[in-house]
Amino acid sequence: MEERITSRKNPLLQQVKKLLTSRKAREEAGLFVSDGTKLLQEAAAHYPGLETVILSDGVEARVPDHVRLIRVPEDVMQSISPMAAPQGALFLCRLPEKQGFVPHRGMLLLDGIQDPGNLGTILRTADALDVPVVLLEGCADPYSHKVVRASMGAVFRRSVIQADWETVRAGCAAAGIPIGVTALCDGAKDLRQWELRDMAVVIGSEGQGVRPCILEQAEAKLIIPMNPQCESLNAAIAAAIVMWQMTKL
Repeated sequence: MEERITSRKNPLLQQVKKLLTSRKAREEAGLFVSDGTKLLQEAAAHYPGLETVILSDGVEARVPDHVRLIRVPEDVMQSISPMAAPQGALFLCRLPEKQGFVPHRGMLLLDGIQDPGNLGTILRTADALDVPVVLLEGCADPYSHKVVRASMGAVFRRSVIQADWETVRAGCAAAGIPIGVTALCDGAKDLRQWELRDMAVVIGSEGQGVRPCILEQAEAKLIIPMNPQCESLNAAIAAAIVMWQMTKL
């Protein structure tokens, strides 16, 4: 049954605003918020944790019967939406249960990827190429609305695994999976010389690259060949090249 809310001070709408801006609030409530009709379709089709949908007057969307549906005036949607031009749909989902790390060959490890656009783009590409991804320490929240939007709903279709470096290093060592790092350093070899499908490969943060402790403990240092006049690549682009090489026949 459809409900209607007209007050901007409604507790649910106030909670939505907190969830949109605070990782701590999301973790405490066990909820996250996303926006847009396209992402709502993805969540409705693929994500069992969809709980509440908020629609502006005049906006239509298919909502599963078990999901709470709320209708609000356009000005109220404008007041809570993170978008300058809201599409008229916000929705709340339960955070998934945390899953333990399981090592895989041909796996991507993200170290300190803090830009939500980069992280979301990497998750979107990994979904397209069917590459397992693990978020190490320092990464952006994969359930912030900016990451969810940049992922184009990949977080609704695939589990996002988060783990610390020591757990990942020990797990890969026990499974006999060598770890390579992308790095602009002496001794790094062209990544085409390695069988990346048999490795786990680390992509470092946008500004600092891979942490020194990881660089020291990794079995291989990889470099993406490029024009010598070019200093570096965007993290999401570097990740896409690595994943393509992992899956290339």
